Amino acid sequence: MTMGFGRGMLEHWTIDSNTTYLNHGTVGVVPRRVLVAQQAIRDEMERQPARFMLRQVSHLVGAPTDEPTLVRRAAGAVASFLGADGDDLVFVDNATSGANAVLRSFPFQAGDEILLTDHNYGATARVAAFVARERGAVVRTLAVPYPRFDRQCLVEAVERAIGPRTRVAVLDHITSESALVFPLADLARRCRERGVAVLADGAHAPGTLPIDIPTLGVDWYVGNLHKWAYAPRSCGILWARPDRQAGLHPPVVSWGLDQGFLAEFDWVGTRDPSPWLAAPVGLGLLQELDFDAVRRYNHDLAWRACQELTDRWGGAVERDEESVGSMVTVPLPKTLGCTPELASRLRDSLLDDDHIEIHVHARDGQMWVRVSAQVYNDWSDIERLSGAIERRLRA
Repeated sequence: MTMGFGRGMLEHWTIDSNTTYLNHGTVGVVPRRVLVAQQAIRDEMERQPARFMLRQVSHLVGAPTDEPTLVRRAAGAVASFLGADGDDLVFVDNATSGANAVLRSFPFQAGDEILLTDHNYGATARVAAFVARERGAVVRTLAVPYPRFDRQCLVEAVERAIGPRTRVAVLDHITSESALVFPLADLARRCRERGVAVLADGAHAPGTLPIDIPTLGVDWYVGNLHKWAYAPRSCGILWARPDRQAGLHPPVVSWGLDQGFLAEFDWVGTRDPSPWLAAPVGLGLLQELDFDAVRRYNHDLAWRACQELTDRWGGAVERDEESVGSMVTVPLPKTLGCTPELASRLRDSLLDDDHIEIHVHARDGQMWVRVSAQVYNDWSDIERLSGAIERRLRA
């Protein structure tokens, strides 16, 4: 597919053309082609639902066969994109589901520690808190200086935070609200040297960064495909190192209990499998558009937004370009306020009054906008955002 990126690409999505959509990173946006493929899968399923679900999606009934299920075929295609073996990867609804599986399966004892940073996604932090409460374990949360961000300082801080009872570190590949690209391989190496297992939260990474999961040195990797990899919602993955698969159970236990990693996760009861089965179509589109070109375009737009908006609004860029993927978080002028309530109000006002969809949050005494750059965006979208903020400053 040969075409220029920018607002002309909106014809390939179903986004309201009157909306400036700078929030791709929140729940993703599914391309038309993928929606069509997903509906075709649903149509096929409804022609023979029992056969499709019980003999093709799974092998719950029927004669034993070596023919791979539809889920295994799709998992193999996704694993190939992520540099992994298909037998080490399963589908989950989202990264949070994968984090639940790992943390709730891990044999924590009373007094053991789970290490987080204060940039972990809120749902993931709540999973850790829940597991710790059940097992008598402890959550230790490392404060990462922000907005001034230094990768080497982060690596050293994580290593210093590891204690004698630290069992698992939950580390982001790309943080959610602050949109920082963490040096995951370096972090994992330090943890491994100290005997600490690593659960990597890659919710925003597939489709944003080139990924070869086995080379990262992590024990488990969870990620979403419905954010940046063009899959339907909800579609996530859980990769587990081969020696970490035994004893790993999905949050919903079903017919595959104790029959192995793949059997347990591939069937968790009757559910719509079409998001998983359509995921390779999304990856195919990403490759057709030229994944490297998509990454460069999105990154360049986000990085330019970081520099120019920060300059216009009187701030300072305190992160380097390597810490930016397809999203960037920019500080708003402090005169707009600094509370979560004001952030929520501004987010709604931008959508209702200016038709701009963007994530706004409050942190560290300041409000921030998180700009998500996708191939259907261009600089005119950033200018609309800038104008909307500046009108509020003049009001």
